[in-house]
Amino acid sequence: MVHEQHSRIPVLALAADAVAVVVFAALGRLSHDESGDLLGLLGTAAPFLIGLAAAWATPWVRAHPIELRSGAVVVGGTAVLGLLVRAAFTGRLPASFAIVAGLSLVVLLLGWRVIALLVSRHRARAPR
Repeated sequence: MVHEQHSRIPVLALAADAVAVVVFAALGRLSHDESGDLLGLLGTAAPFLIGLAAAWATPWVRAHPIELRSGAVVVGGTAVLGLLVRAAFTGRLPASFAIVAGLSLVVLLLGWRVIALLVSRHRARAPR
């Protein structure tokens, strides 16, 4: 049972990261009054999902997906590659967008990891 739960952690972590990126894209679209259609959302999220996939290709992230160090790799890959891919398609990269996107991704991609680490530490200390 414990091994089965442990083997699901990378899958759940990847899903949490993907949800975080989609939430980031959805919030960005909402803040700019862009339409709520699924295709538009996927178009906005796609460059950052590409960056996320590249970050997850690293062995460290796959082996230790919940660690903050992995989160930093995921944030870096998602933000930097996502912004570069987005700039390649749009032909521009406003500094204000890059800053807001980077900070938002830090909060979303590291935020769930911090919560997960706090919960796991609390459970480890709890009497059984």
